[in-house]
Amino acid sequence: MDFKNVIAHCKEYAFIYQSSEIYDGLAATYDYGPYGVELKNNIKSYWWKSMVQMHENIVGLDASIFMHPKVWKASGHVDAFNDPLIDNKDSKKRYRADQLIEGYCEKIDNKIRKDVEKARKRFGDDFDEGQFRATNQRIIDRQQKIDGILGRMNQSLTDENLEDVKALIEELEIACPASGSKNWTDVRQFNLMFSTQLGNISGEEGKLYLRPETAQGIFVNFLNVQKTSRQKVPFGIAQIGKAFRNEIVARQFIFRMKEFEQMEMQFFVRPGTEMEWYEQWKATRLNWHKALGVPENKLRFHDHEKLAHYANAASDIEFEFPFGFRELEGIHSRTDFDLNQHQELSGKKLQYFDPELNENYVPYVVETSIGCDRMFLAQVSLALQEEEVPDAKGGTSTRTVMKFHPALAPVKCAILPLLKNNEALVKASKDLYNQVKFDVNAQYDEKDAIGKRYRRQDAIGTPFCITVDHQTLEDNTVTIRERDSLDQQRIKMEEVRGIVVEKCSMHSLFE
Repeated sequence: MDFKNVIAHCKEYAFIYQSSEIYDGLAATYDYGPYGVELKNNIKSYWWKSMVQMHENIVGLDASIFMHPKVWKASGHVDAFNDPLIDNKDSKKRYRADQLIEGYCEKIDNKIRKDVEKARKRFGDDFDEGQFRATNQRIIDRQQKIDGILGRMNQSLTDENLEDVKALIEELEIACPASGSKNWTDVRQFNLMFSTQLGNISGEEGKLYLRPETAQGIFVNFLNVQKTSRQKVPFGIAQIGKAFRNEIVARQFIFRMKEFEQMEMQFFVRPGTEMEWYEQWKATRLNWHKALGVPENKLRFHDHEKLAHYANAASDIEFEFPFGFRELEGIHSRTDFDLNQHQELSGKKLQYFDPELNENYVPYVVETSIGCDRMFLAQVSLALQEEEVPDAKGGTSTRTVMKFHPALAPVKCAILPLLKNNEALVKASKDLYNQVKFDVNAQYDEKDAIGKRYRRQDAIGTPFCITVDHQTLEDNTVTIRERDSLDQQRIKMEEVRGIVVEKCSMHSLFE
């Protein structure tokens, strides 16, 4: 589905609105509408249950957004949480220099993927993509060009050689996307943290930050949680919460925002075992996405060449959004950097006594961190489809449908009386609605013809529509319509609740 259609559908069907829209909006901030908040809550519930409820050695936390300023000094965010910024002198537009270069490489990669798809169609079932990529000289040359560009950029950023980053942009003749101009300023660093002031203290001493990540709240509570919940290494601490970044270029709808929500887990392990756990969590997290029915070709791992200052290994799970493959979730081996930094600056020991080894040590950490908003966008992009379906006249018509996994769908079932002016049908429908609403998010709808109501429920992704008609009054049966197959079956009214609860349960996701 075209990305513009995804954005338009989200607004039209109460998923996402531009924040402060009556005042012409605030850039890169969005509000989740009635169905959007339900979908988002279901995503968070699936993540939380899979992390905390399914693991005996992972517990939850909800840390404060405001933290002592020294937290961010220890973590490195005060001194090193920067993005390379560049301005175009003619258009006055501002960009992240690394994203301009990555965008250039992505265009080359798109050419590679087109060649691969052409070959796939030509050779059919006999096609071996790995062999084709390894032997086709044009693809080899293009991939080498990508690797060379990204390798140079990453090295320059690691060395903080911003002059070479600008030189690379000029050598590649990268133009401003808005104007086509190649008249660039120098590259400079820009700190992404929002700051505010404590009301009763002025100056630097009273400076507070809106947290740019949720992980530090876990690290400073490491010993509190370990001791009070009686956990033994290895164990994890999970958290869902808001974070804030003053993004230079917030773009692509809710993919990159100034205010966003993270779902992350820090897993504390014995030093020397971190790579084993790193690989295990990579596999576990990929399976979490696949359980929702995400096709394998929509997901891929991207290992980092340029590692963050705290990591000894890092990989992203990338999803193919309508605008290309982008990071959806990060799995990082953070070593003992964070706990050591907080231990040093606070003067408080953050060590674990291992009874098996009979020694104290600072644990290493393996992190899994997924953007809730990005997961939301991935699910909406994947679910939204247009398809030809049979119509009542024997022909076909086009319907817009959102094929969410039933466990994530904002509304699980809609109760529809065939006629809204028939008191008996309306009463039977409302009685049924009042039965199922205690177990699932249901909706009662009597407005418009039954066909239009079906289409409206398809457009918000409702898995089941229950129609109450004249036969219901005779034998207490209803018609249940399944969203994806369009199959309709006659079932007893007392069976509705059990069927909907079972089909929309998260149980199948965890098996």
